[in-house]
Amino acid sequence: MVIAIIATLLIARGAGFEIVLGAAVVGGGAGALLAKRVEMTQMPQLVAVLHSFVGLAAVLIGFNNYLAPPVLTDTTEIAIHQCEIYLGVLIGTITFAGSIVAFLKLQGTLSGKPLMIPGRHALNLVIVFACIALGYRFMTAPTQADGIVALIAMIVLAIVLGLHLVMAIGGADMPVVVSMLNSYSGWAAAATGFMLNNDLLITTGALVGSSGAILSYIMCRAMNRSFLSVILGGFGATTASSSAAIEGEVIATSIDEVCTILREASEVIIVPGYGMAVAQAQTTISEITRKLTGLGVRVRFGIHPVAGRLPGHMNVLLAEAKVPYDIVLEMDEINEDFHNTDVVLVIGANDIVNPGALEDPGSPIAGMPVLEVWKARTVVVSKRSMAAGYAGVDNPLFYKDNTRMLFGDAKGSVDALLKQLAA
Repeated sequence: MVIAIIATLLIARGAGFEIVLGAAVVGGGAGALLAKRVEMTQMPQLVAVLHSFVGLAAVLIGFNNYLAPPVLTDTTEIAIHQCEIYLGVLIGTITFAGSIVAFLKLQGTLSGKPLMIPGRHALNLVIVFACIALGYRFMTAPTQADGIVALIAMIVLAIVLGLHLVMAIGGADMPVVVSMLNSYSGWAAAATGFMLNNDLLITTGALVGSSGAILSYIMCRAMNRSFLSVILGGFGATTASSSAAIEGEVIATSIDEVCTILREASEVIIVPGYGMAVAQAQTTISEITRKLTGLGVRVRFGIHPVAGRLPGHMNVLLAEAKVPYDIVLEMDEINEDFHNTDVVLVIGANDIVNPGALEDPGSPIAGMPVLEVWKARTVVVSKRSMAAGYAGVDNPLFYKDNTRMLFGDAKGSVDALLKQLAA
């Protein structure tokens, strides 16, 4: 980005240099201030917002290029250029609208539950065909004014499509959505590169677009999700709702009891979730790990691929807290060990430890691999309340006989637990 900005400033040395320099200073200052204020736990929201900026930039550049086109004489070149403008604006608009919804869902402003409109796939297909028809109208417009009308009409439809596509995707699949929006932003940049005849922008956009799509596919496989089902908002998925009745009784526990359970254990696995990240409790968790290790307890961490809403989020937080990396294991590495574990301590996690994903075919998260913590001798869940997780699904784990609920803020609970262990 530094190279791109410097190159742009050098190109604009003549007319418009003051405007470009002022825009760079204002934009750079706003970006630095925003990034400085954003907590690590809000990084997914920041990524989604940045994707929306890329999409909006593609739209504005496309409009500008249509209003002030380069001098082209060959009719084929003109047609190709107009096609590049149309595709850049279309992809950019979908990216912008979808990223805004992703941001609002990650921020908690919008519910994580998918918005399932009857006939949603037919509606999406109608919008796509309408955009194709408007594209033909744009390409054959007799005047620039007619082309602008077709372009604006397409933008309105693309906004509806972008909003609807992401609204129909549930909270449990949002990490895949953020990755896919990253891919969209890359393709929007590549289309803009073709429009501007900029080889560097084409190459960069293609790298971002392809890598984002590959990452999304890998994440879908890790979550046992259909790639098309996620991206198209549940295309081909069953519409069954969870009907399995949750049996059992919630058993609350105390700091003293949890401390005793941990002291008497020989094998402990800690499962962190987004609640731990929000409470900034990772440093205290690291101290608890050292205390238990000093008492002769073997402590390890189990990390779900989408714990923290983005891949690697939990790993980064634990690394910052000086947790030894050799005891931080991925889900596939540790799932077989839960049945030999004395205590599992779940800190602020919900959907990633939900047995309903494996036991209830009607659950919205059915088929998603989870950490099978309920197989341990005792499970302690630190949680604010009995509220459902980000996917909006109740968790049968909380009602199992071997589960103890430690209610309260994650930071306050682990701080009290560390103090009790040190006493």
